[in-house]
Amino acid sequence: MKNQGLVLGALVALAACDGFKEAMTAHVDVVARAGSQELSVNRLADLLSAAKVPANKDNARMLASYWVDLQLLGRAAAEGDTLTDPKVLDDALWSVTSNVKARKWYEQVSKTFPQPDSSQNEARYKQGELLAARHILLVTPPQGLSTGAVDSIRRRADALRAQATPANFASLASRNSQDPGSAKQGGALGVFPRGVMVPDFEKALVALQPGQISPVVKTQFGYHIIYRQPFSEVREQFAAEAGGRSAQVAESTYFAKLEQSADVKLKDDVAKVVKATAADLESHRDDKTVLATTKKGDFTVANLVRYINALPPQAQIVPQLQAAPDSIIPLFVRSMVGKDLFLKQADSAKVTVDSAEINEMKRNYTGAVVAAWDALALSPKALADSAKSAGDRQRLAATRVESYLDRLMTQQAQFVPIPKPIESAARAKYDFKLNDAGIDRALERAVRVRATLDSTRASQQPSSAVPLPGGAPQAGGQQPAPQPAQPKQPAGAPGAPPKR
Repeated sequence: MKNQGLVLGALVALAACDGFKEAMTAHVDVVARAGSQELSVNRLADLLSAAKVPANKDNARMLASYWVDLQLLGRAAAEGDTLTDPKVLDDALWSVTSNVKARKWYEQVSKTFPQPDSSQNEARYKQGELLAARHILLVTPPQGLSTGAVDSIRRRADALRAQATPANFASLASRNSQDPGSAKQGGALGVFPRGVMVPDFEKALVALQPGQISPVVKTQFGYHIIYRQPFSEVREQFAAEAGGRSAQVAESTYFAKLEQSADVKLKDDVAKVVKATAADLESHRDDKTVLATTKKGDFTVANLVRYINALPPQAQIVPQLQAAPDSIIPLFVRSMVGKDLFLKQADSAKVTVDSAEINEMKRNYTGAVVAAWDALALSPKALADSAKSAGDRQRLAATRVESYLDRLMTQQAQFVPIPKPIESAARAKYDFKLNDAGIDRALERAVRVRATLDSTRASQQPSSAVPLPGGAPQAGGQQPAPQPAQPKQPAGAPGAPPKR
């Protein structure tokens, strides 16, 4: 049985869809339509009740949206349609081609960024602009150890400190440090900026000169022995990290000037509008509401939806926007406006995607369509072998989609993701509808069913003085003693912040 979190993760990865062709008209007993297929309120409620995920509006909407995508993909398979009509495919691959153009333009622009003076790196390192260290950590859990046990760990740390020299430090750390991430590298934590490590660790580190070893240092994680490495040991790492930081500063300066020259002005109600958009992306796909004005043209809700849909699902932008304080929303919108202005610059500079790159994108796209068909048992050949007429093939495809969803909800099938370009193409090519009122009704029914099932399971549990796994403790029973939490290890050098 697969972990329950996999299905939740799969549903979350579906976050939002690209099209809302028209409002549902009268039948609130229908949640969605995809061609001639209908998803009823009862059917969605049953699926949601069976799924090992919370019964809430977001999951209900994602499941209905996923049903649409599967049914449209089934219809395409029944018709032998790889969804490669030129106009449909160009629109579907917009995010891919835009990323390629942005990358090419950035490669040109970044050549104009000022280059750091590497001759000053050693002085900058000595001044602590960036830090580097090896350490030996002996862990003291936050609870559960006697005073005597803690004293024993301290005595062991003192003994190791007495042995430690710059020459043998890496070897001592490899054999003795209880920080598994750094012990394999001789205790090395890499090059990192100030503020990354806990205060007690950083204070002890900056008090050292390069090449010195600290006394035993106590932090919330345990006892440390810290060696501030000489510049000669970290020369290349320092140059790479310093260069990355310089590039980040140059990039931020570039985008700030780009925004200033375009005279970007955000609307006063931008946070309210963006949160309403994030709650239902598909219905705002063609929304011309202006979020920001620029000298290069207005940036609308529709533009924002397009950029959000181009972001990777794992970024989880939609729930982040919904939960973010209003003060953060304008910063996000400005970053999206910056992306748009940057792409417009690339277009003005005649940056293009060459034919070889486009052909490769199309091959990858077609391969993804075929892979999804095969994973869902919807390949045109498999359908044609069992059904001769177009209508029969469509009905067979729809039946297989429903069977797959039943197995997915009960964790008997692997989740099959539908990539955004394929989803976009299918929704542009074929008719579909989503009914928000129907989703609400299905959710209400699913919640009632879940409550009944939970009540039945609770009534069937045997009485016990010991709490059952996942159940509430019985009267008179004792809660098991809490287990000590594993200490969090000090962080190593962070990666460079992502580019805009």
